[in-house]
Amino acid sequence: MKRLSGTEISKAIKEELKKEVSNLKTRGIHPKLAVILVGDDPASAIYVNSKKRTCEELGIGSLEKKMPAVTTQAELLSVVKALNRDPAVNGILCQVPLPGQCNEQEVIQTIDPEKDVDCFHPYNLGLLTAGIPKYMPCTPFGILQILKRSDCEISGKQVVVLGRSNIVGRPLSILMSLKAWNATVTVCHSRTRNLPEICATADILVVAMGRAKFVTAEFVKKGAVVIDVGTNRIADPAHPKGSRLVGDVDYEGIQGVAAAATPVPGGVGPMTIAMLMYNTINAARFQAGLDRFEL
Repeated sequence: MKRLSGTEISKAIKEELKKEVSNLKTRGIHPKLAVILVGDDPASAIYVNSKKRTCEELGIGSLEKKMPAVTTQAELLSVVKALNRDPAVNGILCQVPLPGQCNEQEVIQTIDPEKDVDCFHPYNLGLLTAGIPKYMPCTPFGILQILKRSDCEISGKQVVVLGRSNIVGRPLSILMSLKAWNATVTVCHSRTRNLPEICATADILVVAMGRAKFVTAEFVKKGAVVIDVGTNRIADPAHPKGSRLVGDVDYEGIQGVAAAATPVPGGVGPMTIAMLMYNTINAARFQAGLDRFEL
């Protein structure tokens, strides 16, 4: 089974992005990403630091707005609106989860769609659904880049997407069915009947359920490509940390059945941040009146 390394593919993409940032700077365009972090969630802090490091690596400006866990919704929206008005900021994202007193959906809808580099705003999701996406949803587009750069044909293939979230499953199913990719897509979820049988019809199986090692060999068609979006921490006394990360797919169990698969960690995860940088670069281009930078 071929290992589809998002780590390696993201490195190649980041080299392309770094050159584009340098090109833009010669034209007086300096891409900049603002990240809002509310509270002290350790995982969120790790993600934000990773984004900050990647910005530095590519030459993208970064602005971090740290706010206490007691921040009110009004205070948070005030910061978002100030970033909307700041012409030096091209992209805005608010790290989730938010504290209970903050309304995530209202925050998303307050971000200027022109600066919505996560592609979560209903306006941008609407453009995606209409088949004219402006920004690419980060994880779904990262998956498409893995397939493209691993020479995995999508056009005409049967694709099953296991999971229907607005972050991965739903936008990915729309993207893959567009004329640019021409897949025939089935979306499955926790209420789908005969789930293993349906998944086993897929030439490309994408799993985003959030359930550790849920997908076993019986879900996988012989010769299929499997994309594992899940990230789950499970107890492992043999591991130095006492736990380890696994995906939604039993990676070892599908050996000999799948033709190729993404590992966890090192699969889809690194691609998501690379695509966030890609969107930030395009935000700077769009706001300067330029066309999309294509990967």
